[in-house]
Amino acid sequence: MIRLYMIVLLTIVVQVNVFASDSNVYRQSVNAPMEKVYPLVYESLENARFYVVFEPNISKNLQRFSEKWGKNYNQSDLSSIRSMVFCNAWYANAVSNADPDMLALCPLRIGLYEKKGKTTVVFAKPTVIAEHSPAIKILQEVEAEVIKAIEQGIKGLRK
Repeated sequence: MIRLYMIVLLTIVVQVNVFASDSNVYRQSVNAPMEKVYPLVYESLENARFYVVFEPNISKNLQRFSEKWGKNYNQSDLSSIRSMVFCNAWYANAVSNADPDMLALCPLRIGLYEKKGKTTVVFAKPTVIAEHSPAIKILQEVEAEVIKAIEQGIKGLRK
């Protein structure tokens, strides 16, 4: 009986660790400032045929509220926050053919933030939302291609 409890407990611990290590957000950091990382990731996305259609400079917009928000402003001490909104028409068409509701993901976006000279790129994984969607296969491909483009963009900055 004790052996059975140990097996059940071990199974639960392994499952909890798997869930804890699996993130809904892809995250990649590099020891380089935003001004170096941003153009490389932009170019890499475009080379992968994910065309950037909008580039919000979030930190610039937030700075307007620094006085109003006082001590609640930028508590994480980020020196820059940017975003890239992008799309690939072929993938958008394929997703809409498989499951029009997954167009909620279109266009896609990544966020970038800098703190103390280190830039982090974050990407909400579309497969998390599309887990039970008929478009899951195409969105797995999209997710993999976006992650590959991010990694390609920052590859030269890794040491």
